Amino acid sequence: MHYKTLGRTGIKVSQICLGTMTWGTQNSEGEAHQQMDYAVEQGINFFDTAELYPVTPAGPETRGLTEDYIGTWLKKSGKRSDIVVATKVAGPGRPYIRNGSPASPKTMREALEASLKRLQTDYVDLYQMHWPNRGHYHFRQSWTYDPSHQDTSATLEDMLAVLETLGAFVKEGKVRAIGLSNDTAWGTLKMLSLAEKHGLPRIASIQNEYNFLYRAFDLDLAEVSHHEDIGLLAYSPLAAGLMTGKYLNGARPKGSRLSINGDLGGRYTEYQEPAVQAYAALARTYGLNLAQMQLAFSLTRPFMTSVIIGATSMEQLKTDIGAKDVVLSAEVLRGIARLHREFPAPI
Repeated sequence: MHYKTLGRTGIKVSQICLGTMTWGTQNSEGEAHQQMDYAVEQGINFFDTAELYPVTPAGPETRGLTEDYIGTWLKKSGKRSDIVVATKVAGPGRPYIRNGSPASPKTMREALEASLKRLQTDYVDLYQMHWPNRGHYHFRQSWTYDPSHQDTSATLEDMLAVLETLGAFVKEGKVRAIGLSNDTAWGTLKMLSLAEKHGLPRIASIQNEYNFLYRAFDLDLAEVSHHEDIGLLAYSPLAAGLMTGKYLNGARPKGSRLSINGDLGGRYTEYQEPAVQAYAALARTYGLNLAQMQLAFSLTRPFMTSVIIGATSMEQLKTDIGAKDVVLSAEVLRGIARLHREFPAPI
């Protein structure tokens, strides 16, 4: 396992991060503990969660169970100091989370204290804004995204309030580093400039979606990442399972995310099928597992700090972690580039 530094923090994280969003619905507490045990055996020292989790499906009845399961494992294993624990505070729009209110100093503190209690720890290594208050183009919103209604002054005031709150958490020792998620190049740069101007903690990372079917990060955010040392933590690296090929030709395996969430958060459209078929054919041509080809490619990206994998079975987990040992040939990389040109934005 290779390790990278989280931004400019000095914190070392494994190039593969264990994602957890199925724990509490698709996975039991015992299965979650088994995944964590195996991941640590394989050299993974980085777990990512959120107060919102689990999300398959998401709802008030199960919210927080994922953090609960991590907390019981941390207590049982005694490995808290060995693990980099990342969690997130939800933004606006979920009625069952603080009545759908935007993140504010008050609600952020409530969220952090609740997460710490569930995780059975007195600090979080990386605390992330799950999505910004002002809106964004992620979660399949790129086709209707229009920031022209945003009030610049009010938006900057909100960003500063968020940063000041995060800064207080760091000062209190409850958070080691801070990060963004589902954000934009402008949002990231403004958070950096505000932090520098007001002597507040620097953004260390950004957690956005990245896979063959959704590569928005390749453009402006890749440049921000390079110049500002803010690496990507890639979520949905298999496009919610599409890039395993298991949903090809209309298949809906029992118990799979597609059978539960309906359209994979808007990813399951008529446009993705030809693209997935083409990538699957490329993998077959070179004797590669499709999921491992996808993950191995993500690991080659210069802006990548860690790829966040998620699995509902140990077999899936072993396959995903095994991608760390897959080396893609120049021919495969050329094939991927050709297909990206042919299918630039199928989801």
